[in-house]
Amino acid sequence: MIESFEQLFESAQVRRLLEQMYGSEEREQQVRRYRRAMDSYQAQYGEPAALSYFSAPGRTEIGGNHTDHNHGKVLAASIQLDTIAAAAAVDTGVISVISEGYPGISVIRLDDLEPQAGESGTAALIRGIAHGFRQHGYRIGGFNASVGSTVLPASGLSSSASFEILICQILSTFYNNGELDAVMMSRIGKHAENLYWNKPSGMLDQMACSYGGMIAIDFKEPAEPRIERIPGTFEAAGYSLVIVGTGGNHADLTNDYASIPNEMRAVAQAFGVEVCRDLTAEMIYGRLAELRETAGDRAVLRALHFLDETDRVDRQVEAIKAGRWQHVLKDITASGNSSWKWLQNIYQESVSREQGIALTLAITERFIDRLGDGACRVHGGGFAGVILAVLPHAAVAEYRELIGRTTGTELFKIRVREIGAVCLNTLA
Repeated sequence: MIESFEQLFESAQVRRLLEQMYGSEEREQQVRRYRRAMDSYQAQYGEPAALSYFSAPGRTEIGGNHTDHNHGKVLAASIQLDTIAAAAAVDTGVISVISEGYPGISVIRLDDLEPQAGESGTAALIRGIAHGFRQHGYRIGGFNASVGSTVLPASGLSSSASFEILICQILSTFYNNGELDAVMMSRIGKHAENLYWNKPSGMLDQMACSYGGMIAIDFKEPAEPRIERIPGTFEAAGYSLVIVGTGGNHADLTNDYASIPNEMRAVAQAFGVEVCRDLTAEMIYGRLAELRETAGDRAVLRALHFLDETDRVDRQVEAIKAGRWQHVLKDITASGNSSWKWLQNIYQESVSREQGIALTLAITERFIDRLGDGACRVHGGGFAGVILAVLPHAAVAEYRELIGRTTGTELFKIRVREIGAVCLNTLA
C-alpha cells in the first residue's frame, strides 16, 4: 500500500493536479494530509486491495447572499480548503466513515435508508445521499472511508456541502463510472440536507463545491441551473480574499435561516407566485401597505434585498470580465450593506447582545476606509460565523494584526480553486 501511494502521488499527473488544487507551495503539505488519511484508513479497516483518494473543495460566495432559494443569481467559487478521503469499495452493503478529529464511526446500512431519529449529522447526510442516489436511479454500494477536512466548520465555507459532494463523488466513482455531473451531485446533496438534516438550503453551496473555479449560477430553473465559468481572479488583480472568524457559530440557527426564504416567499405568494424571482420592485411598491400588514416589514425588506442582490450579481460578472475590479469591490460593499440593513442576517434577534459579525464588520470597514481600497461583507448564511474581506495583498499582514489585537479571532486567506470534486486516481 505504501508503494502504491508513492507511485500515485509522485506521478506527474497527480503532482500537477495537487499544484492546481492547492498551489505549488502547499503540494508536499497536502501529500502528508492524504498520507494521514491512508494511515487512518489502515488503522481502522486494515489494508485493502486498492485505495482511492478523493477531494471536494469548500466554497466562497462573492455575490448573491440568500438568493438561490428564491431562484436568484449567485457569484461563487470553489476554494483550496477541502474535504478529502481515502476510501475503498466493499461488498458488505454498508458505508462506514471515520473523520479526523472526531470520535466514533458512522455506519449506514444500505438496506435501510429512511431518516433515523436522533442520528448524528454525519450519518444522516450519508444516509440521505445514498437515498438520493437510489431515488434518481443511480447505483449505490458499500465503502469504507477515512475523511479529513480543512474546511472550517461553522465558517460559511460550506463544510457540510463539501462533505456531501465528497460522498457523492465516492459513490459516483465506485458504482456509477464517475458519470454524475456537478448539478446532479448538488441536487442529491440538497436532498440530503433538506430531508435528512432539516436544513432548508438551496443548491448554492453544493454547486460551488462541486463545479470548480469562479462561477455565476442562475437558479431561475433550479433543477437545471445555468452555470457560467467566470475568467479572472482576485489574486491576479492584486487582491486577497480573507475569511475572518467573528467568535460565533452556526449552532441552533435553523429557524433564523428558514425565516429568510419563508418571508421572501410570503411576499411572492401575495402575488400568486412562489418565489421572489417573479416579482419586481414596482409590484411591491404598488401593494406596499397590504404587504406590510400581511407579510410584515422585514419580509418586504428581504424581498427587496433579493431583487437588488440578483441584479448586483449581473453587474459583478460583467465588471470581472471587463477587468473593472473597483466596480466589483463597490458591489461587494453594496451587497454587505444590503445584507445588514435589508436582509438582516448579521445577528440573532434573540441574542442581540452578541453581535460578533457586526462588530468585526465595523472594525473592517474602518480599516478599509483608512486604506482607501477593499471591500467586506457577511459571508454565507449569516447570523453568526464569518465575514469576507477583499484587501490589497500588501494590507493583509496589517489587517491580521488588527483583528488579532481587537477581536482575538482567526483570519484565513483563501483562493479560488479551478478543480471541483475529483477522484485523484482517475486522473493518474
